Amino acid sequence: MPATNQANVEYFFRLLYDLFNGVGGVHLAGAEAWAAHVWLWIVYAGYAFSAIGFIIIVYCMVRIFELREREEHFYGSLVLAPQAQQGNARWEHIEELAAGENPSQWKEAIIEADIMLHEILTNQGYQGEGVAEKLRTIDKADLGTLQNAWDAHRVRNQIAHEGSAFSLSKQLAQRTIQQYQSVFKEFGVI
Repeated sequence: MPATNQANVEYFFRLLYDLFNGVGGVHLAGAEAWAAHVWLWIVYAGYAFSAIGFIIIVYCMVRIFELREREEHFYGSLVLAPQAQQGNARWEHIEELAAGENPSQWKEAIIEADIMLHEILTNQGYQGEGVAEKLRTIDKADLGTLQNAWDAHRVRNQIAHEGSAFSLSKQLAQRTIQQYQSVFKEFGVI
């Protein structure tokens, strides 16, 4: 009969059975007890680490809530931003120019108010190259004084394009400044 190269699987299973049941003088009962003892210590260590982790989580949550309370206390009373305070001083300067008797002062007041409008629109996040492009991006529902802004900006454009040839009356200058004022009030700058 020819020799075969097959493994005798039953023989290996029998050896394993004998090893765990103590047949043939070899017995692993002591190793089983040792493994159970080690496993018990692993379980205890797991419980200890879980408890320590839970305590750390609770401590961190308490600290986060304390930090939030301190931030709310610190940031709860907002002081006016320097830009808003500067805006008020600028607006007072514009009003002084508009109250003057010289048409060049009125024109300067309108140009300064338009520059201020451009800065406000930029700070509000409106995109565009100039005031007109920024005003085009505003929805009428978002800014109730949008028409006032357009009318005031048109007067500014006439001043800028026509220069000294543009005849600006005191009444038109005051109306234009009032239009800018209504826009600035809606934005909360003045």
